[in-house]
Amino acid sequence: MHSIWSYILVMAIVTYSIRVLPLTLIRREIKNRTIRSFLYYVPYVTLAVMTFPAIINETATPASGAAALLVGIGLAFMGNDLMIVSIACCATVFVAELLLL
Repeated sequence: MHSIWSYILVMAIVTYSIRVLPLTLIRREIKNRTIRSFLYYVPYVTLAVMTFPAIINETATPASGAAALLVGIGLAFMGNDLMIVSIACCATVFVAELLLL
């Protein structure tokens, strides 16, 4: 049986390596358009991958989460601010769950 401290040590080494290796190995500016484009979109994709399952699975019914997602996408696409989008999504989940349950 391994100690929890060994797991924490391995996790710390991996986390540290992921952050330090690019700083030490890449000394000059990245000029490749494909790599620059990839690195530009990584934070957005990561946020979407972490957020999307929670939107659908954390509500009482997946249908209310999907409705809130559609409302949020629509309002964001129309240029509304984050507070408006958030309130509308919460209200959508509330109303949808009242109707569905």
